[in-house]
Amino acid sequence: MTVLGQSPRLVLLGCAAAPCRHVLPKANLIVNLADVDLAVDLGRLRLASPILVASGTFGYAREMAGLVDLSRLGGILPKTITQNPRPGNPPPRTYETSSGMLNSIGLDNDGIESFITHSLPYLARLGTKIIVSIAGKSQQEFVDMAARLDCLPGVDALELNISCPNVSGGVDFGTDPAMCEAVVAGVRKACSVPVITKLTPNVTDVARIARAAEAGGCDAIALINTCLGMAINWRRQRSQLGRMMGGLSGPAIKPIALRAVFQVAQSVRIPIIGIGGIATIDDVMDFLVVGATAVQIGTANFYNPTASIQVLDALPAALRELGAASVSQVVGTLIVE
Repeated sequence: MTVLGQSPRLVLLGCAAAPCRHVLPKANLIVNLADVDLAVDLGRLRLASPILVASGTFGYAREMAGLVDLSRLGGILPKTITQNPRPGNPPPRTYETSSGMLNSIGLDNDGIESFITHSLPYLARLGTKIIVSIAGKSQQEFVDMAARLDCLPGVDALELNISCPNVSGGVDFGTDPAMCEAVVAGVRKACSVPVITKLTPNVTDVARIARAAEAGGCDAIALINTCLGMAINWRRQRSQLGRMMGGLSGPAIKPIALRAVFQVAQSVRIPIIGIGGIATIDDVMDFLVVGATAVQIGTANFYNPTASIQVLDALPAALRELGAASVSQVVGTLIVE
């Protein structure tokens, strides 16, 4: 039996090859739930908890202010912004599936200058970390946007969305290792804030892309973005989406996301943020155990806007159930037999 640990993140072939991490005893080792340390580090970015809300599912936070105590979240990722305004894809843009949803929004947004003027001042006052998601049509656009946002009040980190499947060229930087490394390196050079790279599952070897992002200098990896999918109305012989294909999210993609996090955790040394089908405390714990340091809740926000707070409230007891005094003690503790 082997236990996968955090450092180094390698698939151990036995204790002779590397020291094994002991399995956490399932005992009440913590007297008080208040003693549980929920803080985590994503490279240079320290979060009060590992619970984040995913870009594109939480608006610019104003929409959720009446439902969620935003200051309690580990961090907020506003809707992805681009250099110039984008009208997005033609409707229909969303379609509910039996186990999730397809979306083809197309990065609809008002552009970086509008975001800085109208959204960032509000976000900066929320009392939690703000990770700004950016997408560019070229490496230079990513670099220019990173330089523009660097050191602005309210920008605690950047997430590079190089993995959107429902815009033309949206996954180019996330499917080619050389392009991925180059764009990350360019952004890293252009700004001083932590950089997170969000990867697509729509590749043959996601670990290879993750290693390229790490080589480019990013602080953490976020995965996965949505899986490319379709929905058809056979009677009309038409797609249910205006752009034919869209990104599948929700419970359907959780097994894919867990597999991707597990594989990448064995291939890089930087922290990982798990995304995909997370709605309950069990989902959160699954991702932590396979190697994620933090998680982003996405689609669940649409049907349960308080999902993030519910899992945050349940997290100390779940950690205690494993005999852990901190989140870091359970990250990457999956037992491989």
